[in-house]
Amino acid sequence: MKFLINNAMIPKSNKIMIASIASSILLSSCGAPTIISTPIENIDTIPLKNVVLTDAQLKNWNSADLTIDTIPGMSVNRAYTDLIKTKKGQTVIVGVIDSGVDIEHEDLDGVIWTNTKEIKNNGKDDDQNGYVDDIHGWNFLGDSENENLEFTRIVKKLKPKFEGKNLASIDPADKDQYQTYIEAKAEFEKEYQEALGNKNRYEQILQQVQISHKKISEVLGKEDYSQQELLSVKAETPEMQQYVAVLSQMFGFLEKDEAIPDLIKNLKEGIEHFTEQLNYHLNLDFDGRAKVGDNIDDIADTNYGNNKVMGPNPEKEGIKHGTHVAGIIAAERNNGKGVNGIAKNVKIMAIRAVPNGDEYDKDIALAIRYAVDNGAKVINTSFGKYYSTHPEWVREAIKYAGEKDVLIVNAAGNEGIDLDQKAVYPNDQTDNSSEISDNFITIGALNYEYGSNLVANFSNYGKSNVDVFAPGVKIWATTPSNSYEYLQGTSMAAPAVAGVAALIRSYYPKLKASQVKQILMDSGLSTTTTVIVGGDETKSNKFTELSKSGKMVNLYNALILAEKLSK
Repeated sequence: MKFLINNAMIPKSNKIMIASIASSILLSSCGAPTIISTPIENIDTIPLKNVVLTDAQLKNWNSADLTIDTIPGMSVNRAYTDLIKTKKGQTVIVGVIDSGVDIEHEDLDGVIWTNTKEIKNNGKDDDQNGYVDDIHGWNFLGDSENENLEFTRIVKKLKPKFEGKNLASIDPADKDQYQTYIEAKAEFEKEYQEALGNKNRYEQILQQVQISHKKISEVLGKEDYSQQELLSVKAETPEMQQYVAVLSQMFGFLEKDEAIPDLIKNLKEGIEHFTEQLNYHLNLDFDGRAKVGDNIDDIADTNYGNNKVMGPNPEKEGIKHGTHVAGIIAAERNNGKGVNGIAKNVKIMAIRAVPNGDEYDKDIALAIRYAVDNGAKVINTSFGKYYSTHPEWVREAIKYAGEKDVLIVNAAGNEGIDLDQKAVYPNDQTDNSSEISDNFITIGALNYEYGSNLVANFSNYGKSNVDVFAPGVKIWATTPSNSYEYLQGTSMAAPAVAGVAALIRSYYPKLKASQVKQILMDSGLSTTTTVIVGGDETKSNKFTELSKSGKMVNLYNALILAEKLSK
């Protein structure tokens, strides 16, 4: 499942304002540069500076600098201006394992990887890598678009074996499998009822809002009215009083500069989301894999998929997530269009392996190996799930990537939970919590408010199982058919870090993947402030306790440290 949170799906939190405090990075005047942070006792005593972001600032906030802009970005603009300048670097291939990428996008078409060993559309495997005509990557999903969630697939597969049985009536050898079935069944039933209830509630609210909005718009002669204008309406009948009351309440769910039409759009998106859950994710009778035609439980069955990295839909539906991720990493810089990606000197290898639903472990394992074998030095994995039937396949692929010196940048997930208490897949942990490899880095999401709301209200966290945080709220980037949108989630934080990693590997190619991971963690900025976790204002912790490093990724610092370590 793609780790993306739509605005319609996010619980309402306090209105986000910018509150930043400055920390400083001092460079020594001679010898190798070193990073010296402002003494920690000084950082959090500086008064917070509350400033509403302009549109331009919001669209570029993940590149801002805390010390210059008072916005907790990754100091990307500062790094390009002060450190990178006109410095030449090597081209780095970044594998984007995701829903697909719009390789024709105006801001991406110049940064798409091309397999020069393959002759386009000749129907042959010219480079003998096992994939025919894989010009820009590979589509492991073939013509499939929608899928069950993993626990739905588990229930469907094990129901004939265990339905109506209890622990005392099953073979002891099946105990673990039975326990998995019971847990998956409970999760399925809970999620199904929630999706059904939410769909019904959203539909009822939408109906009330649309009726009220139509009447009020007729009275005011406009649709984009403010709450003040709404309250100025003379409600002389019970019906009109009800319309005003309904809409007045709805304004409480809107952000600044939003109006009721925006709410209606969000409600419709919510209904579509819950409908998809019921039709595909939680439908025991739906088989999305039938279109692919492989044996999903056989890792050796690799003769499937095709080279259509934009997926089977001619309207490019379903590839928004992957296109957005690719744009965050490497949208063409300074071309006068759309957005600047974090990294230059990058080629995006598009690998479609994440459907609308939960990904299959087999696809992910093979996708990682494909990226490694075809030259990727960084892989972005902005997806995850909480049940896995073949985690060993993915872990073996992660170790394989480590052996080949490839860094995997992974999204932590969006449920606001402690990953030290509940595992998310993929991960680099064994059952005893020891890391299987040193090339896998997991990223939590930051908000653009520096203070108690610094951590995104949806972001997962974990002192052992999340490594570092990066910008992930309202990120402006590429979406299909030459469009651009704000999306948010740890899905957006991971590619920001993948872009930083790609730049390090571009300018300091002798550094190993494990060294790049450590640089990302060691060079970040930190704060001793207490932050809200999981979007629950009654639940808080020190920011330093929410990840292994206790830091925020910072490109400026990372390049300085990389320079030092590369000597």
